[in-house]
Amino acid sequence: MLSDSPFRHNWLRLGVEILASPNEKKRSGIGLNLLILKVKLTCSVQTKLLRSAHLADLLEEDLGTWRRTHYSVDINPNLNESEIIIMGWVSSIRDHGNIKFLTINDRFGQIQIALKKMDCSKAVLEKTEQIKEHSSIAIKGKVKSEIKAPNGAEILPNEIKILSLARKASPFLIQSRKSVGIDTRLDLLALDLRRPFLQSLFNIRNTVMDSCREFLRKDGFMEVNTPKIIATATEGGAALFPIFYYEREAFLAQSPQLYKEQLTMAFENVFEIGPIFRAEPSRTNRHLSEATSIDVEKAFSDYNDVMNLLERMLSHAVTKIQENNKPFLEYLNITLPDVSLPLRRYRYSELIEMLQNAGESIKWGDDLAFQKLQKIQDAKVDSFYFIFDWPAAIKPFYVKPRSTVANECESFDLMYKSLEISSGSTRVSRKEELVERMKKQGLNIGAFDYHLKVFDYGVPPHAGFGVGMERLIMSLCGVENIRDVVLYPRDIDRLSP
Repeated sequence: MLSDSPFRHNWLRLGVEILASPNEKKRSGIGLNLLILKVKLTCSVQTKLLRSAHLADLLEEDLGTWRRTHYSVDINPNLNESEIIIMGWVSSIRDHGNIKFLTINDRFGQIQIALKKMDCSKAVLEKTEQIKEHSSIAIKGKVKSEIKAPNGAEILPNEIKILSLARKASPFLIQSRKSVGIDTRLDLLALDLRRPFLQSLFNIRNTVMDSCREFLRKDGFMEVNTPKIIATATEGGAALFPIFYYEREAFLAQSPQLYKEQLTMAFENVFEIGPIFRAEPSRTNRHLSEATSIDVEKAFSDYNDVMNLLERMLSHAVTKIQENNKPFLEYLNITLPDVSLPLRRYRYSELIEMLQNAGESIKWGDDLAFQKLQKIQDAKVDSFYFIFDWPAAIKPFYVKPRSTVANECESFDLMYKSLEISSGSTRVSRKEELVERMKKQGLNIGAFDYHLKVFDYGVPPHAGFGVGMERLIMSLCGVENIRDVVLYPRDIDRLSP
């Protein structure tokens, strides 16, 4: 069957054409022999590939009526002698002669399969000879107590179904904490996510997401969803992704800022967890073009109130990680940062003084860049802390200026060491003041008419913040590259997969 394949014929025909060409006829006998050998080797390789694909097609089976009865987390010595069905992917194969061990991974952990060659059927043994790491399989078998196995029990298989046979070897080791270059891993992210390192990170991320939702709902907040296609810049900057929206230009949303402010009129306390887009041409380990933000807005409050809210939410998330993710913390070998409340709070002017004392050339009114904050060698800023009362000129137009101190505004950043995690403020709630702030920043007032007209109808005093989910996970888990804590990252260089 393989010898009659069109693919093989094409290669043979190519070899004949090469040998028949005038130039080749003039070659020496040695050169001609080498060419014939090359054609033969090429045909041999193609034959092996076809045979391998044909074998995989013969071995693979449909799921049929089989359904998983137990996950890895359910298997323990109490199930001894029970007949079960497990499913997962093969993470390792160890052959010790008379006994072979397969390690099967599912979403919760590992299962050890013991194949004793004297006890297993011929059909089972033949199938296991063809199984490669990463193949997806289903096993029907009996639980046997085994103190050395995960959870103290292993499976003795009676039947095996190969659901999807791996055709290639992985370009990186799944069990390794450190792997090949990040670009190689991101090109095969679905495979890379099988590594316990990333499994641990994303399980912790899931806990953080759930815990923040839980905390905010219990505190009286409503979850909302706002548009991600907008007509004007949310924050007045140039970091926008323009898109063609029917017959006019539109942009991807930098944040839900203006919408969540408007929603305080009806719902008072709102939050959203969703994507934000920033067209910043940055190639750092802490920037993304698409990120996830936890955005919160609270009516009848100011920046002090939402700072208190934010630190309580952070403390709640850390507690939930400690309660729900102990195995992942142990695998990562990390201790979560201290989040003793209240968090330390420093005025912007205090940080300027710290930097000047550290020899930095910086003056009041300058932004506190990541690189500059790294120069502060002080235990006071070695974990989470707030910087508040920033210069009004370097904050967005919707941030409320302080009434008692000229040139300052009621704003804050939540920091982890030198990394900004969150930014928040009291918002301007009066139309005239908002228009004045827009003029000072050179914004087109007309472009924000849809937002300004809402302020004719009694927008309540309000405050809020946005938390960068990926940066928060980096801080909690000690991860250096933000691309390791986001699924399918988007940055200046990467648009796929």
